[in-house]
Amino acid sequence: MATFISVPLKKSSEVDLVKPLSKFVTSTYPASEDQGEYLRAVEELNKLRKSALGRPLDKHESSLEILLRYYDQLCAVEPKFPFSENQLCLTFTWKDAFDKGSLFGGSVKLALASLGYEKTCVLFNVAALASQIASEQNLDNDEGLKTSAKYYQLASGAFGHIKDTVLSALNREPTMDISPETVGTLSLIMLAQAQEVFFLKATSDKMKDAVIAKLANQAADFYGDAFKQCQYKDNLPKYFYFQEVLPVLAAKHCIMQANAELHQSVLAKQKKRFGEEIARLQHAAELVKTVASRYDEYVSVKDLTDKINRSLTAAKKDNDFIYHDRVPEVKDLEQIGKAALVKPAAITPPLSQKFSDLFEKMVPMAVQQSMSIYSQRKAETVNRLVGTMREATNLCNGVLASLNLPAALEDLSGDSIPQSIAEKARNVVQHGGLQSIEQLIKDLPELLTRNREILDESLKMLDNEETTDNELRTKFSQRWSRTPSGDLYKPLRSEGANFRNILDKAVQADQVVRDRYNTHCDMIALLCKPENELNAAIPSANPTKTLQGSEVVNVLRSLLAQLEEVKKERETIEGEIKSVTFDMSTTFLTALAQDGAINEEQLSLGQLDQLYGSYNQRVQASLRTQEELLGKVQTSHQEFSSLKQSNADSNQREEVLKKLASAHDSYMEISNNLREGTKFYNDLTEILLKFQNKCSDIVFARKTERDELLKDLQQSIAREPSAPAFNVPAYQSTPAAPSGPAAPAPGPTPAPRTVFPVQPQQPESKPQPPARPPPPSVIPQAASTTPASSQPAAAPTNNPPPMAPQAQGPPYPTYQGYPGYYQMPMGYNPYAYGQYNMPNMPYMPYQTPGQGGYPGTAPAGQPYPGYPQQPPQQQPYYPQQ
Repeated sequence: MATFISVPLKKSSEVDLVKPLSKFVTSTYPASEDQGEYLRAVEELNKLRKSALGRPLDKHESSLEILLRYYDQLCAVEPKFPFSENQLCLTFTWKDAFDKGSLFGGSVKLALASLGYEKTCVLFNVAALASQIASEQNLDNDEGLKTSAKYYQLASGAFGHIKDTVLSALNREPTMDISPETVGTLSLIMLAQAQEVFFLKATSDKMKDAVIAKLANQAADFYGDAFKQCQYKDNLPKYFYFQEVLPVLAAKHCIMQANAELHQSVLAKQKKRFGEEIARLQHAAELVKTVASRYDEYVSVKDLTDKINRSLTAAKKDNDFIYHDRVPEVKDLEQIGKAALVKPAAITPPLSQKFSDLFEKMVPMAVQQSMSIYSQRKAETVNRLVGTMREATNLCNGVLASLNLPAALEDLSGDSIPQSIAEKARNVVQHGGLQSIEQLIKDLPELLTRNREILDESLKMLDNEETTDNELRTKFSQRWSRTPSGDLYKPLRSEGANFRNILDKAVQADQVVRDRYNTHCDMIALLCKPENELNAAIPSANPTKTLQGSEVVNVLRSLLAQLEEVKKERETIEGEIKSVTFDMSTTFLTALAQDGAINEEQLSLGQLDQLYGSYNQRVQASLRTQEELLGKVQTSHQEFSSLKQSNADSNQREEVLKKLASAHDSYMEISNNLREGTKFYNDLTEILLKFQNKCSDIVFARKTERDELLKDLQQSIAREPSAPAFNVPAYQSTPAAPSGPAAPAPGPTPAPRTVFPVQPQQPESKPQPPARPPPPSVIPQAASTTPASSQPAAAPTNNPPPMAPQAQGPPYPTYQGYPGYYQMPMGYNPYAYGQYNMPNMPYMPYQTPGQGGYPGTAPAGQPYPGYPQQPPQQQPYYPQQ
């Protein structure tokens, strides 16, 4: 009786995890010990998948442990890698566990770039292998019963988990084996079998009959629910697997009900309800009789039947001779109680007791994304503070240059180079002068062109793949079921548009730098000349030595010194701001563990305010100090200018000195801008190369997916009939019914094997040949002189009909003793002697066209009796087999 149902495993195609995952690791994490550890973990993950899915698994707990470890690792790695169609694209291909396809089409399979799909299929195999291990247990001892019940509940929980999560995990229609209807049915079947195991355990432990009856009745209820769900789903009975399962479920339902009635009858006997005892035993006997008559091929109930019959015979005998209790109807019996001792196991990773995360040190993608946004916020804060200080310094330099300070204080002689101008000239020469700037300006277009080419090539790959996808979608219409490339590439195209916008802004910034360089080019060239040429280029003026040592000059020099201190302090603050570091990963991990989500904005802004709040105050204080000093400088400079003797020469000299000071400041700023621009383009090149690799990877993955889908479509088309079915002639499909006394009597109709209609899976019918045209009437030459009166009045009625051809045989009929009809040489007649030696019928030999008739030839226009006439010298429609 112990017939238990197990589920076959799904089969997967090989997938290379090493290359894409290693590429992501090397591009995301810098070269360090962690990177090497992650790369080794990727290798281990690939080996684990091959162990779990790349070989046949034994029906043993060790094999199940490998599957559980792989499933747990998938759950652990899912939040740490960006598995998706448009990022880290891995295509997993799985075959349907039940639908084996056809001879030409192959197995039904589905390929998806989804880690959720891989998890679902692996969990299906966990449930399937658990059902196989449970079915292999020895149920004659307690250990086997406990193990079997444990794994049936695990299988039920796993199938139930798939039912609840498969649609959200796949975002498309799954194969039938993992559809919610199928796995829901399998979950009920596994739960029913677990309940049956508890019934067997209670029976072996000889527990109270009331308890055993409740356990059996609950098991019958579970089997009934599974049977109904399996039978009522239109798409399940078409599988051969479920055609085999349905009779077992129906039989188990009856058997469990019979057991419940048997043990409840014992309880009724104990309560001296002898009529109820007999009624329950009669019901149990009817149930096992139904099983024996309809399902004996699947389940044996001989022992149970004998036990029930013995009890029923004894009960009837006692009641007939002693108790004379009325036997009630089955419908009037009290309902038997139910006791469910099983429930589906909860699927909460980790499921394996030996699981250890290979990527334990790697933070989840949510934390990585939060860290990335935090880094952007931090960079924006640093750039804002540093940019504010640099703008203030440039403003200070511009104001001093417009006042010709400090050159005006150093040029009291009127005929020598001011010390500050000489230092500025040496500074320009040390930084490479005009040649350095011109080389930087020359390199910018090349860097820009390189970046544009990378970006254009990346977007071109997306365009080409999307065009191909659209063409195939137009060709195959609804059959082209994968995600449209246009929808899939939206994030990448948005990213590409952002890069193009950045490049356009960079081009505008480059033009501003060139314009500024062209404005100050002449004065910068003058600063690069030797000191004597520079002195000669500066106009002379009347000396103002009377101002040397005056109070206003000393005040200006003191104010300029204070401004220099402010500038140096800013350089120190800038260095401190850039050196601030803080690891936010711990904060984000804690928030993720506590709340299940990360409020990145709140956490980041709070931490940045704590880190840079004091620096912001120092920057603002520096700005206020500079503003006060510049106001004092302007006031003192007005007094200084009123004391100086103003004339054309002095004004001209002062104007040149102002331009030289301004040229120096512009040179330093232009040089910094160009170096930053060069660094920007080089950094952008690395980013664009990563973007190009991302586009290349997804296009390659889409191409692989496209090829798989095309192959599946071709197989699907091959499975479809190429032409509508022909009308098959009656003589090819229905044999001629024999007549007369020799006809055999019709045999009995076999009884149905199941209580429900099962539509067997019919092989696909081959196209039938077209019906042959009627044979032409042939008039032999030898018969042309036969008088019409000599023709027989009617054909004999006692001739046996010709034998019908076999269903798969050649198109021409065959006869006993003669394998088939073939064209023979003229003059040869294989039917000349004794072939048809029948009474009341003249012998009529065969005559070929153009040949004289033999004696006894049939009259003109008469076909040969018992043989369908063929066109002369006509080849068969199909080759003879």
